[in-house]
Amino acid sequence: MPGLRREEVAVLAGVSTDWYVRLEKGHIAGVSEDVLEAVARALQLDEAERLYLFDLARAAKPSRASRRRSKVRVQPRVQWLLDSMSSSAAIALNGRMDVLAANNLGRALYSPVFDDPRRPANIARFQFLDPRARDFHPDWDGAANTTAAILRTEAGRDPYDTDLRELVGELSTVSEEFRTRWAAHNVRIHRTGVKQFNHPAVGAIDLVYHSTALPTEGPEDLHLTAYTAEPGTASDDALKLLASWAATDAQLTRDAAADRS
Repeated sequence: MPGLRREEVAVLAGVSTDWYVRLEKGHIAGVSEDVLEAVARALQLDEAERLYLFDLARAAKPSRASRRRSKVRVQPRVQWLLDSMSSSAAIALNGRMDVLAANNLGRALYSPVFDDPRRPANIARFQFLDPRARDFHPDWDGAANTTAAILRTEAGRDPYDTDLRELVGELSTVSEEFRTRWAAHNVRIHRTGVKQFNHPAVGAIDLVYHSTALPTEGPEDLHLTAYTAEPGTASDDALKLLASWAATDAQLTRDAAADRS
C-alpha cells in the first residue's frame, strides 16, 4: 500500500516484520491461505493482484518442473460457437495470447496479427515486434501495458510453461518497451471494456469487448473474447463493412482452393 512502511503492513497483516520481509523477497512456499488473505487485505490488493499472490504461492511448492504445452486442439463445439456469433468479432485465446480459433469477423479484425506466418498467431508478439501495431492500436501505450500485464498474470498462474518463458524471452530480447513493462510486475484480469482500433481496411473503429472462460478438457485455459459495436454508430457501420470485407475474402479463399483441387 502506498505510504505504508513494511512494519505497518506487517502489523495490519498480523505477521512479524521479519516474516513480511521474507515474503517480499519471494520466500512464499508453505504460507497459509489465511496469512495470504491477511497480506492481501493489508496491501488492499485488487482482484488480479490477489489472484497473482495466490498463484505465486502455489507455484512455489516443490516438485514442479518446467514443461512444454502439448499442442492444443480447440474442440469443434468452440468453433461452432464462434461461427454462430456472426455479428460479433470473436476469438479464442490462451493465457499466452495465442489466437487458437476465430470466426470470420474475428479473423478479419485481427488480420494484421494473422499476417505473421507463424502459428498460432500471437497478439503479444504483434503488439511489441510488429511496427504496424502502433497504427493498429491508437492507444498503443495502453494496449501494450495491458498485454504485458496479461502475460505477467499468466506467468504467475503457470510459471513452468516453457512456451510462455520462450515468448517472454523473445519479447524481452527484442523489445525494450516490453522489458520495461515486464519489470513493472503489473497484473490484470481482462474481462470487459472498450478498445479502439485503426483497421487497415475500415479505419477507426471503437468496439466493446467481453471475455469469458471456456471449458476445456486439458491443462490449457482458454478465453472467448467477443467484440461488438454500439448500434447506430460509425463504429457499427465500420464493423458491418468489415464483415462484408471478411465474407468477400472468405469467398475468394474458397474459390482459390476450388481452383487448386
